[in-house]
Amino acid sequence: MDPTNAANTAWLLTAIIAVILMLPGLVLFYGGMVSRRTTTNMMMMVFGAFALTAFIWVAFGYSAVFGDSVGGLGLIGNPFENAGLGSLMVAEDGEALPPLALATIHLGFAGLTIGIVAGAAADRMRFGAWMIFAGVWIVLCYLPVAHWTFAFDGDGTTGGWLANVLGAVDYAGSTPIHVNSGIAALALAIVLGRRRTWPVQPKAHNLPLVLAGVGLLLTGWLGFDGSALGAADNDAAVAIFNTLVAACAGTCAWLVVEKLRDGHATTLGACSGAIAALVAITPSCGTVSPLGALAVGVVAGVVCYFAVSLKQRFGYDDALDVVALHLVGGIVGALLIGFIGHPDSPIGEAGLLYGGGIDLLGKQAVALLATCAWTFVLTLAIATALQRTIGIRVTEDQEREGLDRALHAENAYEDFGEMAHQPRGHAERQHYLEV
Repeated sequence: MDPTNAANTAWLLTAIIAVILMLPGLVLFYGGMVSRRTTTNMMMMVFGAFALTAFIWVAFGYSAVFGDSVGGLGLIGNPFENAGLGSLMVAEDGEALPPLALATIHLGFAGLTIGIVAGAAADRMRFGAWMIFAGVWIVLCYLPVAHWTFAFDGDGTTGGWLANVLGAVDYAGSTPIHVNSGIAALALAIVLGRRRTWPVQPKAHNLPLVLAGVGLLLTGWLGFDGSALGAADNDAAVAIFNTLVAACAGTCAWLVVEKLRDGHATTLGACSGAIAALVAITPSCGTVSPLGALAVGVVAGVVCYFAVSLKQRFGYDDALDVVALHLVGGIVGALLIGFIGHPDSPIGEAGLLYGGGIDLLGKQAVALLATCAWTFVLTLAIATALQRTIGIRVTEDQEREGLDRALHAENAYEDFGEMAHQPRGHAERQHYLEV
């Protein structure tokens, strides 16, 4: 193997490990944010959906994203082109990177995206219904938008329309991951309805878990953004540096606003600011300067802080603020490219501040609007169809009891004075609660 290709392959394999670390990161982040009675349920929603995604990805998902566009329209790849992925086990002559390495890291992207959506359904969705929703959503919402964004080609006829026809800039894939999951979370929250205790929201029960989760997510994000172009080079270094400083800037910005408005700088606020900034820098990490990355982090931290209040204003119960952090953060990052894109960055697109025209900003806006329209409508349809057929909402008694016991017959924690064993059947669980 050519030394350059070997170095790039080694970096991509390392980045894969970093990206998969985001799975336990998201599990801990979400698990710590919910109440102690729904901790394992929330963790299982993230982990279970990730595991399910692997079946879809191997069967036809990879092909639907990276296969030649059906009809040359740029809407979806040919799902049969590499069905089963057996054809990817042998690299073709001259291929720069092992095909299954690319398939692996993008499986991580897909599995994490549906895991993000789970945050909007916390405390009130049936686990079986969630798993069915997750599988259908990956097929109808994630795979097409990922093809639009990730499938590049040379002549604009076999790849995705956002990347090859429109020419929107999304360095590491915020559109199919964060904007996509954020708008889906809004639609799912609307169909599910509000939790029993609305507008009172259970406090995060374990902030150390939340902070540990964010630390793992930050580590994984460096591999996520740094591997976007698949090379171990200066472009990767720029993306990694910008990602790290943006996260730091977002953390500080959120804490300052929180202190000024609420009188306290909180751990949960620091974690939220970091995530908001990481989301915003994902599309722009290879398009802005280090000063620009600080600006992205600050703007995301401030805007997403105020976006949290939207759920009270409009009455949707987004339990873990997926809309505020991922949808709004993704929109902020994508649009800022049109203003502060730097001509000396790896992508080399100049925003308005550096003499660029309005065209780039317009392309960014079109990409965002198309993604939101597609996924919002389809997510509403999927959730509504499931609600009217099998039902997706737990009963009021189950919600009051806590989903860990009601759905999984287990607890994340044992209280002092509780029985040493977990209640299994309904009758035993009822007796357990009465005692």
